[in-house]
Amino acid sequence: MDKKTKIKFNVLAIFVIIIFCFALTPKTLQNDTYYTIAIGEHIIENGIDMQDPFSWHEDLPYTYPHWAYDVGTYLVYELGENIGIGGFTAIYIVTVILAITLGIVIYYALNKICKNQLVSFFITLGMMYLLKNFIAARAQLVTYILFALTILFIEKFIETKKKRYAIGLIIIPIIIANVHLAVWPFYFVLYLPYIVEYIIVALADSDLYYKISIRRNKAKVKKLTLKNKPQEEINRLTEKIEQLQKQQEAIIANREKRRENPYKVILRKESCIKYLILIMVVCIFTGLLTPLGDTPYTYLLKTMAGNTMDNISEHLPLTLINDLNTLTVFVLFLLILIFTDIKIKLRDLFMLAGLVLMSFMSRRQVSMFVLIGGFIFAKLIVAIIDKYDKGGTEQVIKAMTSFLGKVITILLGILVSFMLYRGKINDPIVSESSYPVEACEYILENVDISEMKIFNEYNYGSYLLFKGIPVFIDSRADLYAPEFNGSKNEDGKYEGRDIFSDYMNISTISTYYENKFEQYGITHVLIRKNSKLNIFLSRDDNYKSLYSDNNFVFYEREAE
Repeated sequence: MDKKTKIKFNVLAIFVIIIFCFALTPKTLQNDTYYTIAIGEHIIENGIDMQDPFSWHEDLPYTYPHWAYDVGTYLVYELGENIGIGGFTAIYIVTVILAITLGIVIYYALNKICKNQLVSFFITLGMMYLLKNFIAARAQLVTYILFALTILFIEKFIETKKKRYAIGLIIIPIIIANVHLAVWPFYFVLYLPYIVEYIIVALADSDLYYKISIRRNKAKVKKLTLKNKPQEEINRLTEKIEQLQKQQEAIIANREKRRENPYKVILRKESCIKYLILIMVVCIFTGLLTPLGDTPYTYLLKTMAGNTMDNISEHLPLTLINDLNTLTVFVLFLLILIFTDIKIKLRDLFMLAGLVLMSFMSRRQVSMFVLIGGFIFAKLIVAIIDKYDKGGTEQVIKAMTSFLGKVITILLGILVSFMLYRGKINDPIVSESSYPVEACEYILENVDISEMKIFNEYNYGSYLLFKGIPVFIDSRADLYAPEFNGSKNEDGKYEGRDIFSDYMNISTISTYYENKFEQYGITHVLIRKNSKLNIFLSRDDNYKSLYSDNNFVFYEREAE
């Protein structure tokens, strides 16, 4: 296919990807965005002090796990306010830009790895659609881009051994450690399938039995020769050595033959993997290139040691029957691997198995399954096309880049994108049904917040602190767990304030709320009207309703 046609298709593909990604980006901001803005402002004004400034609990240490993203988000918010479009609108625009960047990076990376424009285009659209629930004004959107580039750089480094890819692989974990350190350890997971494949191939190629046997028998021959032993015994050992060498050569020949035409799994001896291991070792030290000390090395371990992941929706195990999109992708992988004669690289098989396991452990990891698994899926599809209809995609590309083809493709892209965006047109950037917008205004106008100790719910705590109201809890779950605010005892368990567990027990009525409110000195309560706790508070004479709307109710707790 000529270069001009390739350029035309790339322009067409990128245009469709841009409008598709725009349509997928939600307008309504998520709860984490609000505390991100507030933390960014705090860092600019006070630096990284490793202390929480937003809850009314005293002396809570805070790790600032995505400080660079927080600062960037606040600067975008301020820019939007200063130029008159609104801070939230500016954040939405940047989120759209990041989503588009992710789509273009995926398309570019797929193109470079699979070398098939048509497959890269459609797989990119599929991947972005499956990632739509993970597109938000959060640090994860930046790390998705970085992980896609990581796969590209690893694959291209193995293919070309060019230094620029090695440099890119070293820069990426530095950015992740400052932008979203919670996923910094996952960066190294991406290396593991390549390294495990290299070790397996190295062990298979070592022929240790034959090498040891030949070396041992040669040593015996040398020893017998020095001692002038009978020639017959020396000849017998020499013949044995020759037999072992012939057997070794036959095994090597058979192994190479099997590798040239494997049944299902492709094994390749990539000599530059040893340099990839060296790069990974160097990258381990990039966690030190942050103002957060050793936090990149300890954050995930502390998070996994606590109970926050067991109670937050996005960290709960995947229920496959409730996620038809992921189920469909699983089925497609199985159909290709079982019912076709297409072969898969061992590294890709390991990667795929690991991603599936991670997805079942936490539904949040479905995003990584889609993002990384999409590259593997594209390779398999290209392998099928190359085997059964190698020139077919070129004909389709030529048809799509004709005048009529371009018109049809653009119109279809616009139509599909409009159908996806149509439901978002009237969405507010700040949802008053999700966040207590009016209740916050009432509190700020009528209550002395410096004397208030409010009990609020997890999902909108970040909006309260954004408005300057000190909170009981917000979506920075780690802040309220003893693993982060306490210290290890002699038994290896963390001792500290388990505010998160107290919140869960209060909100689910697993404990008597009044006892906990007394313990914390709660003065006011802001909760949803349809919450379990409100059923009790609405009937409790010690709680006076100061404000109420369709979604939230604000109580003053009267001391007994």
